[in-house]
Amino acid sequence: MSHFSTIKTELRNVDDLAAALTEMGYQPETGQQQLRGYRGQMVEAQLAIRQPNGADVGFRWNGSSYELVTDLQLWNQNVPVERFLAQLTQRYALRTILAATRQEGFQVCEQKNTTDGSIELVVTRWDG
Repeated sequence: MSHFSTIKTELRNVDDLAAALTEMGYQPETGQQQLRGYRGQMVEAQLAIRQPNGADVGFRWNGSSYELVTDLQLWNQNVPVERFLAQLTQRYALRTILAATRQEGFQVCEQKNTTDGSIELVVTRWDG
């Protein structure tokens, strides 16, 4: 019986996903990866984070987004999985928003992390 769990996300771009993980201090491995789980069980994913305990955290394309795949009993991160996903989603969204604002000709003139953990952006664009 497999111990791997999958958690749906709305993360659709692997490059932004890998960059967000890197910004969080992880070293994601992209491309086809074998994730290690309970008693040597393996599952394929397109991105992996290796954990010191020998179990991996990964992201697998499900046809519409990258879902998190891991053995939750062997979760070995400094935050619970829910908080990890919240932080990752925030970083991913920030990258997406910044890319869209640049594409539309805006510049970020202020970026502030608030005490509640949210990020405030002020963007401007000069119309000439």
